[in-house]
Amino acid sequence: MLNIDMAVVNPASPAEQDEFFMRRALELAAQTTALASPNPQVGCVIVRTGANVEVIGEGAHVYDNHDHAEIVALKQTAAKGLSAFGATAYVTLEPCSHHGRTGPCARALVEAGIARCVIATTDPNPLVSGRGIQILRDANIQVTVGVLQQQARDLNDAFAHFIRTRTPLVTLKTALSADGKLAPPPATHFPSEPFWLTGPAARQEVQLLRHASDAIMTGISTVLADNPLLTDRTEESRRRPLLRVVLDTHLRTPRSSQLVRSANRDLLILTSANAPEWKIESLTQDGAEVEVVPEHAGRLSLPAVLAMLAERNILSVLLEAGSHLNGAFLRQNLVDKAVFFHADIMLGDQALPFAQGTEPASVFEQALLRPSITSFGPDTCISGYLHDPWPEF
Repeated sequence: MLNIDMAVVNPASPAEQDEFFMRRALELAAQTTALASPNPQVGCVIVRTGANVEVIGEGAHVYDNHDHAEIVALKQTAAKGLSAFGATAYVTLEPCSHHGRTGPCARALVEAGIARCVIATTDPNPLVSGRGIQILRDANIQVTVGVLQQQARDLNDAFAHFIRTRTPLVTLKTALSADGKLAPPPATHFPSEPFWLTGPAARQEVQLLRHASDAIMTGISTVLADNPLLTDRTEESRRRPLLRVVLDTHLRTPRSSQLVRSANRDLLILTSANAPEWKIESLTQDGAEVEVVPEHAGRLSLPAVLAMLAERNILSVLLEAGSHLNGAFLRQNLVDKAVFFHADIMLGDQALPFAQGTEPASVFEQALLRPSITSFGPDTCISGYLHDPWPEF
């Protein structure tokens, strides 16, 4: 999937050529969704110039395969019996300058004889940003930075946020009525049955959001009201299961719930120190993992929850919760990105607000950074950022 040869091409101008091949590198990087975390998604294309412009190697980083995108592309070039000497490398993220699980990619490009390197964006880690570029320039390699920069950054928002803050990027996803409500009054629908506001196209987009996330989080109120499954149903490959996280202060998660019955090393229930030991043991026997986190004001400490997930190398959390948990995250300024799906239906004044104790959703929508509006069938999606994952770049 990642080693697709491209035909010989001749884009009209040098700038168009740079964008053309960077788009290909971005395509390769995008194919690694759910396969690269906790590392960034990176693609690389190596191009030989001359009478014709020809791709001689390309690749992307998959965490379990160790090699970074640049190394994959260089190895593909060598496997064809070709040399990268004098070629141009297009990379979606600044080549690394340090030793980790692999050696520094910047030095590998130097040793391969690359003459030019086109980079979409610098490394978001302020401790190493610019060092890979400097290695290349010190070796007299021509470096161009910033080609399709925003597209490259969008692929790695979670990584950029995590590498700076050491906490996961939290995306609040919610479906709302036209009057900004989350759900009808509880008395108007059956318990343990979800109430669908949006249509199939919007719900399919939610599955893509789940697939791109390391974890999905909800509260015990949603578990009891809707009995959700909270799985990634895209059927696309992922290197580790989507971690389903339930915040349950008093450990009321039913053993008969869909979450517990389907637990397979992918269900984490977070509770307080006062949770009954027998309930912890029974849920553990059912396949759930139960961890105790500190409380704050009678509820689980949300910063402590995010810190615990960070220790597990969870870079991104999709919050699919009810009014109380949505409100708690927003009041504590812990939501980094918001995705609001709007259905063309009115629920009325007695319906549940989208977030307890906060402003209406429309106020948050107006404050979003880089907002976008997309239609999914009859439903409208408004998304954007409450915190910029790349604030210093």
